[in-house]
Amino acid sequence: MDELAVNEERVQKLYQRLDKEATEAGYHLNPDVEHTKELVRGLSINEQRYGYWACPCRLAAGEKEQDLDIICPCDYRDQDIEEYGACYCGLYVSDRVMAGEQELESIPERRPPAEERAQHKQQVAAPTLSALPLPIWRCRVCGYLCAREGPPGVCPICKAKKDRFERFI
Repeated sequence: MDELAVNEERVQKLYQRLDKEATEAGYHLNPDVEHTKELVRGLSINEQRYGYWACPCRLAAGEKEQDLDIICPCDYRDQDIEEYGACYCGLYVSDRVMAGEQELESIPERRPPAEERAQHKQQVAAPTLSALPLPIWRCRVCGYLCAREGPPGVCPICKAKKDRFERFI
């Protein structure tokens, strides 16, 4: 089998894996299969290049420590889906998009510039509770904790909805 066929087989397997994982976690892959497979192809290429799934729509530094926030699923996925109906690259979409109730639109880049990320990293190296840059949210069902502007739409652990989260800190 030639390399292209192996790559396509790899893309198909990864697509099926991501689709299954997304569904199990309460998410959806974009229903535009060709677009989605191109993104999956990009994830696969980035995995070969860097050893991790850097978002195919962003410029990766090639150093995992610097790219942690853009390893798929990226840190910005949930907020983008909640606000715009899809994540930045369009790999994941909301229930409303899947049901045809919401059109996809352009999504602004949420990732801060490298200088701000470096500054943030220094600030959280030795945080105190009062100095945390983001609120902490706790799932009242399973205890899952996350630091972000608002609670996730769905708990990645127990699949509880957004209204089951409380501000923890």
